[in-house]
Amino acid sequence: MTQKFDVVVIGAGPGGYVAAIKAAQLGLSTACIEKYTDKEGKLALGGTCLNVGCIPSKALLDSSWKFHEAQDGFAIHGIHHAGVTMDVPAMVGRKANIVKGLTSGVATLFKANGVTSLQGHGKLLAGKKVEITKPDGSVEIIEAENVILAPGSRPIDIPPAPVDQKVIVDSTGALEFQAVPKRLGVIGAGVIGLELGSVWSRLGSQVTVLEALDTFLLAADTAVSKEALKTLTKQGLDIKLGARVTGSKVNGEEVVVTYTDKDGEQTITFDKLIVAVGRRPVTTDLLSADCGVTLDERGYVHVDDHCATTVPGVYAIGDVVRGMMLAHKASEEGIMVVERIKGHKTQMNYDLIPSVIYTHPEIAWVGKNEQQLKAEGVEVNVGTFPFAASGRAMAANDTGGFVKVIADAKTDRVLGVHVIGPGAAELVQQGAIGMEFGTSAEDIGMMVFSHPTLSEALHEAALAVNGHAIHIANKKKR
Repeated sequence: MTQKFDVVVIGAGPGGYVAAIKAAQLGLSTACIEKYTDKEGKLALGGTCLNVGCIPSKALLDSSWKFHEAQDGFAIHGIHHAGVTMDVPAMVGRKANIVKGLTSGVATLFKANGVTSLQGHGKLLAGKKVEITKPDGSVEIIEAENVILAPGSRPIDIPPAPVDQKVIVDSTGALEFQAVPKRLGVIGAGVIGLELGSVWSRLGSQVTVLEALDTFLLAADTAVSKEALKTLTKQGLDIKLGARVTGSKVNGEEVVVTYTDKDGEQTITFDKLIVAVGRRPVTTDLLSADCGVTLDERGYVHVDDHCATTVPGVYAIGDVVRGMMLAHKASEEGIMVVERIKGHKTQMNYDLIPSVIYTHPEIAWVGKNEQQLKAEGVEVNVGTFPFAASGRAMAANDTGGFVKVIADAKTDRVLGVHVIGPGAAELVQQGAIGMEFGTSAEDIGMMVFSHPTLSEALHEAALAVNGHAIHIANKKKR
């Protein structure tokens, strides 16, 4: 007899597993299909984020920053030592243990909430049937009242640098180095490239980042991107803009990369090369030809503002649909979809999805940046506050960067919060909370912030919007 569920989710990443848990919590019989397995061949829930993305990269970033501080940052605190070394396999092993703990935690949550976990490759058929191809090759078909497609994304491959996961690796392979490469190349100066480049640079790699665009961090506020480029360059990353990779040749344990820039064709040799030019949606064998779900011209599943596809009762969320490829976007889309299945009018504010780059200093923003607002003809007032003037940042010897608040010149409503510096991700989230409720810069300025905290930098930046900052000189308005 064919199994039938109220909700079937294909994919157990941050969008899929959250949707499955939420559906079960709302009383819907729920199954979640996942095919990914770990190195031991066991089912590993959590998708890219938990297994080979957000979590493992942050573990390596944290370990590498601690090593960097032990080498170069302790003396100012009066802490002296004979020398420190990095055990790379131990660092990578710690990362693996964190991943294993979290992925097994998702399995525990499935069990606690009554979600049926099914292992295999899920494919949507006509009539909201789902075909599951199991690891042994056998096939099972289940039925659903509602189907949520959450297959996620995978790294983009580029012909000039074919990945072999030995010398030329993608973001997954870059998490598994067992030794520090002396010369490391990174193709792409986006979030993934900068984070992974930072990890290995701190451990001693000579890192060169090749970015095809002439503009650094195009999505960030211009002031933030300029500060980030200056800071990361000072830390040792050789970031070459306008450098388009045209070819590569692996010679034993090194690779010669050819690229073009304003001076013509160039070559450079690396011991390892990371290809980090972005990600693409996973739709391979996801949809049968007669299932009714359509893809757009870029290969994403076509959905409306509420993640509904062209087939009633079938939804798609996360990296496989339009918008930013972010774990937190996927999770909230999953919750929105399930609540709408239950008849609620839940909506999602796509204008207030925070973006974070976990370099050091952190880079984060929410809302619109100054160049976007100027292009739209919106008159704005801007307030900034440097961490160099923050007592808490000074005490921590972490004073690089600033907070920038952008407000509508007519209404004072906050339209964007941009941070580069310590705790940027947390400070931007404070801004996002206020913006969700339509906060003005004056509102933030009137709030009481505990002292001494990094959050005071947000307070002062909001005050500075209208020329009322206390701990820096206010700019005179023209």
